[in-house]
Order: sequence, then structure tokens, then C-alpha cells
Amino acid sequence: MASEANKMGLMGLTTIVTVNMMGSGIIMLPASLAQTGAISLLSWLVTAIGAMCIAYAFAKCGMYCNKDGGMSAYSAEAHGRSSFFIASYTYYVCLVISAVAIAVSCTGYLEPFIPWLKQSPINTFIGVVAILILTMVANFKGPRITGQISAFTVWGVIIPVVGLSIIGWFWFDPKVFASAWNPHNMGTMDAVSSGIALTLWAFLGIESAGANSGTVKDPQKNVPLACMLATSFTAVVYIASTAVIQGIVPNAALATADAPFGLVYTYMFNKEVGLIITALAVIACIGSLLGWQFTNAQVSRAAADIKLFPKIFGEVTKDNAPIKGMLIMLALELALAVMTISPSLVKQFNVLVNLAVFINMVPYILSLTGLEVILRNNKVGSKEYKTGAVIGSLAVIYSIYGVYACGAQAVFYGAILTLLGYLFYGFIAAREANASLKA
Repeated sequence: MASEANKMGLMGLTTIVTVNMMGSGIIMLPASLAQTGAISLLSWLVTAIGAMCIAYAFAKCGMYCNKDGGMSAYSAEAHGRSSFFIASYTYYVCLVISAVAIAVSCTGYLEPFIPWLKQSPINTFIGVVAILILTMVANFKGPRITGQISAFTVWGVIIPVVGLSIIGWFWFDPKVFASAWNPHNMGTMDAVSSGIALTLWAFLGIESAGANSGTVKDPQKNVPLACMLATSFTAVVYIASTAVIQGIVPNAALATADAPFGLVYTYMFNKEVGLIITALAVIACIGSLLGWQFTNAQVSRAAADIKLFPKIFGEVTKDNAPIKGMLIMLALELALAVMTISPSLVKQFNVLVNLAVFINMVPYILSLTGLEVILRNNKVGSKEYKTGAVIGSLAVIYSIYGVYACGAQAVFYGAILTLLGYLFYGFIAAREANASLKA
């Protein structure tokens, strides 16, 4: 265990949580949100509040539940062993979908350098497949290499996005922003709901916020506070960068952009600067994809270690890489890429994001509803319990709203995928029952 002098302080933890949250999820969102208009900024405000509630609740879960499995372990505290499997399964499916969405983003940002990718949907599909294969193979050398690459490449998106939110205001034109406010004359609630799933997508990963509370000074105070500060800062950057881009690039051009951040820097400076930003975004996407694919391999490996996933997912090489499990994941990603081929990268991205967000809300809701049990089991004080219960309930309510905002199609297909998980768990439960009878 780390000595008190070597433990991390509030600002160090806040920085780490911020970097973990600000992956590549933001880089296609300005184009997606522009299809609704600048009124989608209201979605960011709602999501910022919901994300802070989720961050606080997960921080508390991470502090008081020391069992392996993260969200799955929190879920099992309230709902039992079957929910451990369903949370792991749906999180696994979500990360498969997310990997394809990130590969789609990366392909969009690659098009200025490789125009061939935009000539047909098949060309785009080939680009997505190539990126998925490249990043998966890079993970074969194990966690050390993946960690080093991801820690460096994430700054390829953080620097341009944070930079835009600060300096972009010098190019901001209120008339451009006003004309982009509500181009389709949508009702306010409809406009907010249309952007909730997209904005929530940008905060996915928040569930890892309280994972390292043992290495933090005064964790009862600093872990929740760091989560709230990191989420608040991230929300401010997201809102500011989205607002300023709507006031620089005309809505019609932004809504069809395959590389929106490259486009806005082209408007601000010149084509060469835009290409540099686009290249940084490509690097960030590749690093983010490496990290998410590695994370998913570890999720399935952990589930296999406790016999909730087939044992093939737990087999590792001398480099500690579960290659067989990774190849299964790659096959699922490629199948999903085939099923979501679209003439428009933005449209394909939106379909994938809505489905990913719905699927991810299943483990969110299961695990967040375990918070009160976790607090009770740890005999926390009355004030801490009531605060956790209220904020945790708000986090669940927001997560349910996130499900609604994903739309009927995402909910329909997401529900089918979730129910398939129960089919798989039936075989696992039967196997365990048989083993107990033989014991």
C-alpha cells in the first residue's frame, strides 16, 4: 500500500479523471449536434448535471466496494450474481459498438489525407475495417505498450478541443450562431432530447472515476470532489467548444462535416492548420480505440476468470494479452461495421452512438442502484447515506432519460441484445447448478 506521502492529492486525481473522460468521444459531436442546431447546447447543460450525479455515485461505489469487477461488482451488491453477468455482458457489447463508432470517427478525419475513403460507402467501410484490425493487432503486445500509447495520444483531442474553447471566441460571430440556433424549428424539449444520447456519449468512461481510491489522500473527501471537479471542467470545455464552433462554421456546412474540428480550425486560420488538427484527431482516435479495445478485453477476461464468460476469453499469451478473446471481439466489431454501412459517416456514427448509449445504460442503472446497499453495508453516517441515496437516485433517473433519448430504434435493438444476454446466462446458471449437484 502506498505511504501517505506518496499518495495522490486532489489536483492530481482531478487531472487523471479529466484526461480519462476526454477521449475521442467529442470529435464528431459538433457535426451530429448541428443537425439539431445550436439549441442542442441545452442538451449539454442537462447532461452535465446528470453526469455529475453519475460521477459522484460511482465515486462512492468505488470507495466502498473493493471487489473486482467495477460496475458488475456494484450491481451484484443489490441484484445478485446474474446482474454481475448482465452488467459485464452489456458493457462488453457497448464497448464493441463504441469501438466501431470511434473507427468511424477516425475514418472521417482521415478523408482529407486519403480522399479515396470518401468515394463510396464500401471504401469507407474498408477504412473502418483497416483501423479496427490495426488497433486490435497493436494490442497483442499487452497492456504496457497500450498504456504508453494511449497516455500520449489522448492529448491529440484534448489540446484542440480545450484550445478551441479558449481562443475560438476571437472568431465567434453572433449572427452565425443565431442563424444556427434552431434551423428546423423544433420544440425545446424535442431538441433537448435529440441531443441527450449524443452528449451522454461524450461522458462515457466516467464509471472508472473512483477506481483508484486506495492511492489517494483522504479518499472520502477527495475522490467525490475530484470526480465532480473533473466532470464540471469537462462539461465546461464541451459546452464552450460546441458553442464557439456553432458561431464560426455555418450550420449547413457543420452538419455535413466529416472532420468538424479540422473544419473549424480551417475557418479560423487556414487549410494547413486545419489539416494539422485533423491529423491530431486521427492520432487521438487511434489511441482511444487502442485503450477501449484493451479495456474490453480485460472486462471479458475478468468475467471468464470467474466462469461467467467462456474460458477462451481468459486465455493469455506470454505478453499477458488475451488474444483469442480479442479476435472474437474483432469479429463482432467487423460484423457490426457491415450492418451499419451508410453513405453518410455522420449518420453511421449517430446510429452507433444511440445504440452504444442505450446498451451502456443497462450496467449504469444496475450498478447505480447498488449504491444504497453498498453504503448500508459499510455503515456510513446518516448524512453521507442520505446524500448518496439522493444523488444516486438522480443519476438513475437521468440514465433512464438517456435510454428514452436514444430513440425507438436503439431501444428496440438494444433490448434484443440485452435479452440475448439472459439466454447466455441461462446456460451458465445451468452449468453451475449441475456442478453443485455433483459436488
